[in-house]
Amino acid sequence: MNIKILIIVFQHATDEKYNFETFQRTTTLQNQKLIQPKSLELTAVDESILIDNVHIFQKNGFEFEINEDALPTQKVKLVSLPISKNWTFGTEDINELIFMLMDAPGVMCRPSRVRQMFASRACRRSVMIGTSLNQSDMKKLLHHMGEIDQPWNCPHGRPTMRHLINLKMLPD
Repeated sequence: MNIKILIIVFQHATDEKYNFETFQRTTTLQNQKLIQPKSLELTAVDESILIDNVHIFQKNGFEFEINEDALPTQKVKLVSLPISKNWTFGTEDINELIFMLMDAPGVMCRPSRVRQMFASRACRRSVMIGTSLNQSDMKKLLHHMGEIDQPWNCPHGRPTMRHLINLKMLPD
């Protein structure tokens, strides 16, 4: 197959998407212990989902005290909340994770506020628009595009690349 096309790659959006996916995949949020464990108002089903996926909650910075002998809806107490600089998280993030895990049990996911934090940090960490890159830096960005799951848009929705022209359509 001999395809000749010209594509422009937006360096900031591409680097941002790579950094974002790296944060999503590798970051375990730090947490702050509560002075006293907090009872959660969960249904028996929600409680079961949390217990079955506790490793995902831990990766997101939540820690729980689980008493298997307690009555349903009273088995789980929150003992630590995730923190990260100016970002704080709470029970609404736990409820969001439970909702997400109902559809995809066991699949690593992040609450929307964690995704927002990662998107913000990925943006600030990325190559800035207008920064000139040498050939090695350009190749690194293209290589990174091949490593990420969804290379089409940055977390803020900007495209990472754009097809410009099919070069076969140009006169010789």
